[in-house]
Amino acid sequence: MKPYTLALPADYRVGDVLSFHRRDAESIAEQVAPERLRKGVLLEGVPVVLDLALSPASASVNVDADGKLSKAAQEQAREAVLNILGLRIDPAPFSAFVKKDQLFAALARRQPGLRIVQSATVFEALTWAIIGQQINLSFAIALRRTFILLAGRQHSSGLWCYPDARSAAALSLDDLTSRKFSRAKAETLLRLAQLITAGELQLDLTSANSIEQISAALLAVKGIGPWTVNYGLLRGYGYADCSLHGDVAVRAALQTLLGDAERPDIKRTEEILARYSPHRTMAAAHLWASLHDRDAG
Repeated sequence: MKPYTLALPADYRVGDVLSFHRRDAESIAEQVAPERLRKGVLLEGVPVVLDLALSPASASVNVDADGKLSKAAQEQAREAVLNILGLRIDPAPFSAFVKKDQLFAALARRQPGLRIVQSATVFEALTWAIIGQQINLSFAIALRRTFILLAGRQHSSGLWCYPDARSAAALSLDDLTSRKFSRAKAETLLRLAQLITAGELQLDLTSANSIEQISAALLAVKGIGPWTVNYGLLRGYGYADCSLHGDVAVRAALQTLLGDAERPDIKRTEEILARYSPHRTMAAAHLWASLHDRDAG
């Protein structure tokens, strides 16, 4: 693929994007510098590094592949760039929606231009959601690193590439459980990868395969619940109306915003977030960002 340049919105927050991809201090699949991001990912089994030089106004993109990319893989690379730059959801509609809102208006004004940064692929988003559920962030990051080393491949530059479904499906249960994965997490990861590889689970968003259909198919996979699905839709597809009412950090931020003595329960959180449909994803983004010194997403 030839290098190309993407124009960035006037209010684009480069720092947010770099911070999201810098979460792992020992990162093996991402390299982050003040004005540069390099991300490794397997696309149809080919190790690819997405190399982005960032300025306030634009992103210069170079797709460095260790092999020839099919047209489909080239399109996947372009989509992955949009994902990791957080360009899927325009934040302006949410800001307009809550301009006079008692709960979110001030919060949105304090965080102009805030965006949802995504994982490079839907598979990465879903596997990260499975890996990170119900454990602390540092342990989740360590497990993610292990998963990359087990199922990923190293690019010729030395950067590791995040696994695709086929490479992950080749792992055994013991590969994961012998490296601190719980049996339940390991089984769910392998089940997801195997279903995708076998063609029994279709994750491509098309006119014949809607977000609602994908959500239902994911919920039918043993070990995957509503939180994992919503997080996958958010980080994988950039879907604008994900309800993260089951997210502990969302509920903690909402408690502060409400000024309540106790954290709202899941049912009340769902009811509150429902008021902001079809912009619930951005509501979650603002709640996460309001935690400041916590990495909540």
